[in-house]
Parts: sequence; structure tokens; C-alpha cells
Amino acid sequence: MDLRLSGKRAIVAGGSKGIGLAIARGLAEEGVDLAILARTEQSVTDTARELASEFGIRAIGVAADTRDDDAIQAAVREVVATLGGVDILVNSAATPWSAGRPTDFWSTTDDVVRGEVEVKVLGYLRTARAVAPHMVAQGWGRIINISGLGARTATSIAHTVRNVSVSALTKNLADELGPSGINVTVVHPGVTRTERLNARIEDEINLTGQSLAEVEAGIATNSIRKIVDAAEVADVVTFLASPRSVAITGDAVAVGGGIPGPVYY
Repeated sequence: MDLRLSGKRAIVAGGSKGIGLAIARGLAEEGVDLAILARTEQSVTDTARELASEFGIRAIGVAADTRDDDAIQAAVREVVATLGGVDILVNSAATPWSAGRPTDFWSTTDDVVRGEVEVKVLGYLRTARAVAPHMVAQGWGRIINISGLGARTATSIAHTVRNVSVSALTKNLADELGPSGINVTVVHPGVTRTERLNARIEDEINLTGQSLAEVEAGIATNSIRKIVDAAEVADVVTFLASPRSVAITGDAVAVGGGIPGPVYY
């Protein structure tokens, strides 16, 4: 299937590593010109150079912190000036939820929740606000917000709030921007194989003496009993970024291999 993505221009926020990098690669493989957005200048520059060389696309790296609205506005202006516009925004710039963060009610301070909302919710809002006028002007666009299956599980106030909030943001944007030809969706990964997860698996093998298969079996508690790879998440996002996805907007797409038991409708 031709996804009709060749020549489109995308910003991938958080595109220098993990799921964001896998998404950038998926888009590049389809001929999409890219702007890699992240906080570290060296990482975005190196990533853009590698993608341009491998896939023969135009790619630039733009260093910006999504917590800074002025920086985001300036970054989008730079992208538009260099690539000639922006058709796709993938919001993946968020600090990963780690086991060391407080999960119980008594330990969840205002600052813990505020920090999560500042980066993952308001950060996504800032980037969307910066690109939307360009998409509206051309009458077409795709915004894909990467959230997480933490939105469907009450394991931590801050973790759940940030992911549910991204879903709420997505639905509001979809309804308001839909008449202008802009689709907005939220993607919920579960446990995903990235550089970070591979390091965690290696640590657990060294700590417990278990085999690789045993450790991965303990992690892969989804319906398919398999750890979903970042590239497999990217496959779904690449489709959602395409003109082929016109019938999908405002909804959540889960890409965690299925949650055994509950029925979502």
C-alpha cells in the first residue's frame, strides 16, 4: 500500500532516541522530510545527519525544550523556513516514567504531578499550538500524540493523570481542527523494546541470574506474550501520519500487544 507520504514534512519531537527515533525512521523510510526536535543539539544534529544519509531525505536537527514556549515557536519557524512547511507533528518528547518515582497517594506531591503535566501535556500543547496555523493554512495535517497505556491503569496518580490528559488534549484538538483537514490521534504504547528497556533487561539478568527468555517472559504479560518493538509502534504511527488515515481522528490507538481481560470500546 502506498501511504502517499513521500515529500511530506514532519516534526518529530523527542525523535533522537527510543520510540521517537523509531518513528522518525519509519517516516523517513516512506520519503518524509524530517525535523528532529529534542533538547540536546548534538543528538538532534547527529540523528538528522544519519537519517538523511540512510534514506536520502532532507533532515534537520533543531534543539529546543518543549517546556519553553518561545523556544518551540522559534523551532517551528526554523523548520518552516528550511523545509518549506510542516504537514505532520509527532509528539514524543516526554520523560519516561521510571520505577523510582512516587506511586502512592501519600508521596505524590504537587511538584511531582506538575512536572509530569509540564513536560508531557503542556509540552504537547505548545508544539501543537505552534504548528496548527501552518496546517490550517494549507488545509491538511496530522498530529499524533504518544501517550501510554498508563492512561488505562491506576498505578500512580501522576502517571495516570499525564497520560489521560494527553488523551483529553487529543480529542479537543481533533474536534476543533478536523474541519480544517487536520486529524489528531493519540497512541498508547505499552512496555516497548527500546535502548532503555534493553538496559533494564540486562540489569535484571545480571541481578537474578535468569535467562533472557525468562526475563522477557516476565515482562511480556500482554495478550500476544511478546515485547512490542519500537519499530512496530512506529509502523502504526506512520500509517496515522498518512493521508490513508483520514477516517481516524480523536481516538486512542493502543499498541501494547493487547491488555488481557478488560474490554475497551
